[in-house]
Amino acid sequence: MEKLRQIVRLMGTDLDGFKKIPYALMRIKGVGVNLGLAIARSVGVDPNRRIGELSDEELKRIEIALKEPSKFNIPSWMFNRRKDLETGRDLHLIGPDLELRVKQDIDFMKSIRSWKGWRHSLGLKVRGQKTRTTGRTGRTVGVQRKKVTK
Repeated sequence: MEKLRQIVRLMGTDLDGFKKIPYALMRIKGVGVNLGLAIARSVGVDPNRRIGELSDEELKRIEIALKEPSKFNIPSWMFNRRKDLETGRDLHLIGPDLELRVKQDIDFMKSIRSWKGWRHSLGLKVRGQKTRTTGRTGRTVGVQRKKVTK
């Protein structure tokens, strides 16, 4: 058994070497516990091991599985970008690619003047939440109490 590494660098992110594999992989943007668990099982690594215990070869297999999860029999319903508008394929984006694609999607909604695009451009809530009392910016509007005199 190798010495436990405190920090593991994977996909451009520093991971805590003391955490179990699925929970350590959660630090990578776009990876949750379920996907981390599925990837660990698909590459043949025990998910209950600490990520700092893994060898370089096992980490390399996990990194390849994170880049192309469809090649490791990860079901497509776990992907975060299904039926991509440009390619039509099921994709799973991770890290800065995910952030960039979300920003591009918002800009696309603004350019076609969809309802969600309008709400994004005005800085309002997009998913149907109430806006009467929450989501305020600037000075808070509310009821002022009268001063109590004795």
